[in-house]
Amino acid sequence: MIVIKNDNTREPYSRSKLERGIWIACTKRPISQDQIDKLLNKLEEKWRTNKKEVSSSTIGTDVMKALKKLDQVAYIRFASVHREFKDVEEFKDELGKLFK
Repeated sequence: MIVIKNDNTREPYSRSKLERGIWIACTKRPISQDQIDKLLNKLEEKWRTNKKEVSSSTIGTDVMKALKKLDQVAYIRFASVHREFKDVEEFKDELGKLFK
């Protein structure tokens, strides 16, 4: 599977690279390796059934949705990197969405 980056360059999908990013978001959270494996397996199956190429933004959005169901703190951590929050207001807006 090929990942289309935001600048339109392409690179091979790396499960280990994505898993590292997810684990950073899950640091000190009650999440097991099995839960991460299941999350990645499910997402990879979804991406592979659609196409041979997937955008990095799709990957990020799908991971955020999955983390939101798994652990809200991990979700916010991942979202802050994926969405590149510019300031505290953007962070507060995202937190506000969680409480709705």
